Parts: sequence; C-alpha cells; structure tokens
Amino acid sequence: MKYKKWSLEEKLEILCFSEELGIVETCRKYSFSTGTLYSWKKKHEKHGEAGLKVTYDTSSKELKQAEEENRILRKLLANKEIELEISRELLKKKFGTSDPRKI
Repeated sequence: MKYKKWSLEEKLEILCFSEELGIVETCRKYSFSTGTLYSWKKKHEKHGEAGLKVTYDTSSKELKQAEEENRILRKLLANKEIELEISRELLKKKFGTSDPRKI
C-alpha cells in the first residue's frame, strides 16, 4: 500500500478541520488513521509548526540513483581490468613479455 506524504499546509488544514468536525469524521474524509491525527496533534502542541514539518528527504531518490550508477560503473571497470589482465597473460605466454611495446 502506498502512503501519502502530507505537506505542512495540508497537516495544518486537517488539524483545523478536525477541531471543527471531529477526529473520526476528519479521518474518514482524508482516509487515514486516528493515530496519525493524534500524532500530528501531539507534535503540533509540543513543537508548533516545526513539529509538523516534512521530515523525509527528497534528495534520497537522487542519491539512490547516483549510487546505482556508481555500482554499474564499478562493475564495468572491474570487467575491463579483468579483460586487460587476461590479454597481458596471453601476450606473456605468446611472446614471453606482458609489455606490448616490447613486441
């Protein structure tokens, strides 16, 4: 199940709406649990608007993409190094030297 990530403005609007209409009706309207609403309410009372700020990191998607690209590049580099080592060994067996400039 995919969860919605609520912005600060949406959370404040929902909290105001819950005071007018009630917790249960608000939760039904926005389709989330009462525990979530009580959690937001508690954070808002304790820390104000700063407690409701979005805490997830938007750059994590870019970071994961960069890490995946880095992993692929490392794999390609390792394959190239293996190919070079094999070609050196073949040259060494064929000509007695692994340095292609000496041939």
